[in-house]
Amino acid sequence: MEKQQFKAESRRLLDLMINSIYTHQEIFLREIISNASDAMDKLAYTALTDDRVGLNRDDFAITITRDEANRTITVSDNGIGMSKDEMIENLGTIAKSGSLSFKQEMEKQDDIDIIGQFGVGFYSAFMVASSVTVISRKYGEDTAWKWVSDGADGYTIEEAARDAAGTDIIMTLKEDAEGEDYSRFLDEYELKNLIKRYSDYIRYPIRMEVTKQRKKEDCAEGENAYEEYTEWETMNSMVPLWQRNRKDVTQEEYESFYREKFFDYSKPLCTIHTSAEGTVSFKALLYIPGKAPYDYYSKEFKAGLQLYSSGVMIMEHCEELLPEHFRFVRGIVDTQDISLNISREMLQHNRQLTIISRNIEKKIKAELKQLMEKDRQKYEQFFAAFGRQLKYSTVAEYGARKDATQDLLMFRSHKQSKLITLHEYVEAMAEGQEKIYYAAGENYDRLARLPQVETLAKRGYDVLLFTEDVDEFIPQYLFAYEEKQFCNASTEDLDLQTEEEKKELENKAEELKGFLTFVKETLGDSVKEVKLSANLGAHPVCMTPEAGMSFEMEKYMKKVNPEFAFPVGRILELNADHDAVKAMQKAMTEDPLKAKDYAMLLMYQAQLMADLPLEDPYAYTELVCKLMK
Repeated sequence: MEKQQFKAESRRLLDLMINSIYTHQEIFLREIISNASDAMDKLAYTALTDDRVGLNRDDFAITITRDEANRTITVSDNGIGMSKDEMIENLGTIAKSGSLSFKQEMEKQDDIDIIGQFGVGFYSAFMVASSVTVISRKYGEDTAWKWVSDGADGYTIEEAARDAAGTDIIMTLKEDAEGEDYSRFLDEYELKNLIKRYSDYIRYPIRMEVTKQRKKEDCAEGENAYEEYTEWETMNSMVPLWQRNRKDVTQEEYESFYREKFFDYSKPLCTIHTSAEGTVSFKALLYIPGKAPYDYYSKEFKAGLQLYSSGVMIMEHCEELLPEHFRFVRGIVDTQDISLNISREMLQHNRQLTIISRNIEKKIKAELKQLMEKDRQKYEQFFAAFGRQLKYSTVAEYGARKDATQDLLMFRSHKQSKLITLHEYVEAMAEGQEKIYYAAGENYDRLARLPQVETLAKRGYDVLLFTEDVDEFIPQYLFAYEEKQFCNASTEDLDLQTEEEKKELENKAEELKGFLTFVKETLGDSVKEVKLSANLGAHPVCMTPEAGMSFEMEKYMKKVNPEFAFPVGRILELNADHDAVKAMQKAMTEDPLKAKDYAMLLMYQAQLMADLPLEDPYAYTELVCKLMK
């Protein structure tokens, strides 16, 4: 027996490998199984040119056995195995990868698919094992070798016996301690779950002896009618759904896979099965859910796609693969082209990930646009669930993502009484209309009755009705859509009058200058200005904000951060042709006190129409009662 120390590495470095690189203890099984898959890939490649191997792909398998009494888990393969020198080289030197070397030697071969990239995966076993024994026989050699280490004082190596080429990795689990349950890895159910979760799509069968029940034959009355027995069973699926040809997969299979993989009882709205070859090659199976998860708009929700490399799950939620505006998408990406940084859990933020992400983004957007065009009802179902996400993404980062989302947005049309896109709004614009008009408020009914909205409707102009907090930010970041400027009907000059009509309004305002001054003095600081308006239609009055911020924005700012919110200046607009305004003019000369009451009443009404809170509701009710007398 030879005793050796780890080459060029210290106990401190090994501690780092075991305790810092990997974040979950359960990863050890994935790494050991992946190494076994590598070993069989190498022998399968050798078999292409060496008839003496005597095995084909169907003969390769990984077996997992557990011994609860001795606290061991053994992972065995019938792959290429290791010689004594290779054991010393690959297991005695941390971060030395035989798989990586093999891949580099064979890099000109298109069909080479080796999972391992760096040689630290094996050492993850020491997260859970107090000692690890490796028995391996190299293909073409008669002697097997046994390597043993506790991960601290180097390792021993000696001759051993093994019937055929391949490797056994025997892990003796640590004793349980406070907060550490190593015994759970001896549990049959736990092992089955770990294989299913991380190694389900390894191309070779992973076999394990499992416990089952069957009915006893000739069971006596009163005796337990069932007995337990064990049999070997393949734990993994081997062929991923996304690796199959799309034409060979039924919709039922896609939906069943979605439900099982992502624990959603409802059907997905869309399935995107795609692949790409070129600078970066990958396969992806993506789903657009039919409804938002209960925690979707909370901090607890984890976005990102599952990332696989050659059928091995690398990350559960890889956020780098999915742009923020499409964070609702669920699915899987499988690629051999990503660069793994030391361990399979730690990805380099590199060009490959960026290329995959951009490709996926285009696919998702194209699918959503197609859904919008071909199945409007389904798209509206999608938008009801995730439209707010698209809206927030449009205004995020000062509108940096607006090009990706603006075509997918929908708003309520006043004219058409349904949801429409911005493109559909522009397409249906009336002759002579140059702006995209919108109004913001709490509900559609109130917005539809705004004086400005009614005025625009009479001219045949449509108005988009905004009822969500984020809606009003969107025009500010888009500025324009298809070269049409946005215009807030409640705050901006609608500019609907001819030059002659504008002149007429100016003359009218000059004529009623004394009246307007009287109203302003009566209302005092409650309003910033009193002026005439030609945009009120059949309404006597309305309240508009001073240029800058709308009333809805004011409410939003108060809700988000009351400390920094400030009131917007109120402008009272009057319709000089309305009977109520004429009555106030008449009362100004005949009964000034009543005229003041009229002024207050119209201001209160304007506040109510603008959905603004009354500073003194009691004063308003008393005023109404006074005038009724």
